[in-house]
Amino acid sequence: MARITIFPLPGAVLYPGLHLPLHIFEPRYQAMIGDALVRDRRIGMIQPQRAQEGAPLFAVGCLGRIGEVEAMEDGRYNIILEGEARFRVLRELDVTTPFRQVEAVMLEETGEQTLAAVERASFEREARRFAEAQGYSVDWDEVNRLDDLSLINGVSQIAPFDPASKQALLESPSLSARCELLVQLMQFFGRRPESDDEEGITLQ
Repeated sequence: MARITIFPLPGAVLYPGLHLPLHIFEPRYQAMIGDALVRDRRIGMIQPQRAQEGAPLFAVGCLGRIGEVEAMEDGRYNIILEGEARFRVLRELDVTTPFRQVEAVMLEETGEQTLAAVERASFEREARRFAEAQGYSVDWDEVNRLDDLSLINGVSQIAPFDPASKQALLESPSLSARCELLVQLMQFFGRRPESDDEEGITLQ
């Protein structure tokens, strides 16, 4: 078991091996980063179930290590969080710190970390349709050079889906299952006209 300081942020997910840039401006989270930097540089990214103060947390998040840090004179930080491992929350701790903490167990990645050729082809076909429908700019030559794990997890992390969908992707038990769900979500959100209102993201 591990004691993890958490950063609950709706719509933000992190995967092992990937990077997440964050701008830290709230005083309690400035304190969180300051604490992490003098301790072990680690915080856990996890989504709250609702976008309100103190909302219950989803069950699974990802532990990240603070890599690059830009500390500003007014106390704000720009950081790059490097994903290390997923975790499952056992309970939230009663703490006196301004930031929340949980007791959690780390999750081992199971199953094959590669896709069958037909799975990769199906994903790339749907991704091209989705990107074209949403007007995204994609460097497909660069996409083709990515390994299966980096591709599926990378798109899952930045895709403009709702928080519940992004959480379902994070909790998928295998790379194959995550790929299948990602294809289904692209098909679903690609048909929705209101998805045009989502914040634009370049899939690169």
